[in-house]
This record gives sequence, C-alpha cells and structure tokens, in this order.
Amino acid sequence: MSRSTWKGPFVHPSILKKVDKARAGGKNVIIQTYSRATVILPHFVGLTFGVHNGHKFIPVIVNDQMIGHRLGEFAPTRTFSAHTAADKKAEAAAPAAKAAGK
Repeated sequence: MSRSTWKGPFVHPSILKKVDKARAGGKNVIIQTYSRATVILPHFVGLTFGVHNGHKFIPVIVNDQMIGHRLGEFAPTRTFSAHTAADKKAEAAAPAAKAAGK
C-alpha cells in the first residue's frame, strides 16, 4: 500500500542530517543506513549510501533515475547460489531420455 501524498515521502530524519553534513563537507563518504524504506530525494543524487541488507552494507550510488524509489530496492536481501552439478546433469539427461523414448 502506498503512502498518502499529503504526508510526503518518508525519509528517516537521521539520514537528512547525514546528507546535509556530507553536502557541506564536500567529501564523498558512504552514508550507512538501516532505513531501507527511505525514499530517494533529488538532493541525494551523487551521494553513496551503504544500505544494510541484513548481513552487510551494500554501497548504492544514487543517480537521477533512482529518484522516488526506496533505498532498499537497490540492496537485494537474498543471494542466488548456483544450482548443483547434479541438477545440471539431470537437466542435460532429460532431453536425451525424451529423444530415446520416441
């Protein structure tokens, strides 16, 4: 469910403070956050956020195409580990078995 438009986008207050500090300092520091629900605003463009995915902080460099999206969308929480060799062997044998059965 989306947030009411009259409330405005959700941005964690501590992130706003850190963004203002990073802009004033002029250094390219990684702003670490656990707030995956924070909406990306136009003055976040060019900054790097370390978004926590439950295990570690994933660096997210904000560009203008990301405005309006949430920080959590760019730090996936699940990693895909490849299928096992046994699965690949069974998959390769399936078409051969079909051809033999015809």
